[in-house]
Amino acid sequence: MLHPKILVFSGSVRTDSFNARLAALAAKELTRVDADVTRISLADFPMPIYDGDAEASAGAPANAVKLKQLFGVHQGVLITGPEDKASITPLLKNAIDWVSRVREGREQPLAAYKGRVFGLAAASNGTYGGMRSLMALRHVLELGCGALVLPEQVAVRGAAEAFDEMDDLRDERAARALKTLAQRLVDMARQIA
Repeated sequence: MLHPKILVFSGSVRTDSFNARLAALAAKELTRVDADVTRISLADFPMPIYDGDAEASAGAPANAVKLKQLFGVHQGVLITGPEDKASITPLLKNAIDWVSRVREGREQPLAAYKGRVFGLAAASNGTYGGMRSLMALRHVLELGCGALVLPEQVAVRGAAEAFDEMDDLRDERAARALKTLAQRLVDMARQIA
């Protein structure tokens, strides 16, 4: 597969989100290494808080089904995960939970997380650059969902000052790490396809 399809989104929909900016930059880097990129916002997929009783009575919400189907047509997914109290945001966790519950036809459980590769990045004003959210997100995806997550990841510290006027990363090491993550994601997505 010459141009693997990569889905990119942020776990934040906040105005001026550092992680939305990082997702946009990641999408640009992925395009540079010949990926067919689809960038979305979770704001376009509003869902209620996951509730097993609501799921049993009404099924998964339409937006959960749409998001799961988007996962399914991409060989790779890159998530920029903001940190919320040393973990992932409730918005991102809820999206992961709902997508994990959608099964179409005779699909196996967690089908959206199988057969594709995930890349992770974060940007935070804190000293750790979102590293704690990346660890929590990796835990949820790998252990909770059985996903293949690349060992390479990007944590951008001092996010308020991390981006230049062109929305590129000022820190050369972080910029190289993002380029490496993009290349590895595309290479692994090709292998999976």
